[in-house]
Amino acid sequence: MWRFLPPDKQQQVLEFVEFLHLKTVNPQIVTRGTKTELGEKLRQIRAKIVASGEPLLSQDEIEKEMASRRGGLQDTGE
Repeated sequence: MWRFLPPDKQQQVLEFVEFLHLKTVNPQIVTRGTKTELGEKLRQIRAKIVASGEPLLSQDEIEKEMASRRGGLQDTGE
């Protein structure tokens, strides 16, 4: 069934399955209490955005931004 999804959704399924596998094999790697330096920086950036009143991107907006930066979104001028 997942094979009928668009490629970007197939990638999300694959990443989720890999996450579940990693969590099963070594649950200490993905515990909620684990905080990496990068994760902490991202939380600080998010807090600044929220404090500024700027709205956060929706999942759809995030996907469009990623596609655009990867060269997958083209403006047709319509």
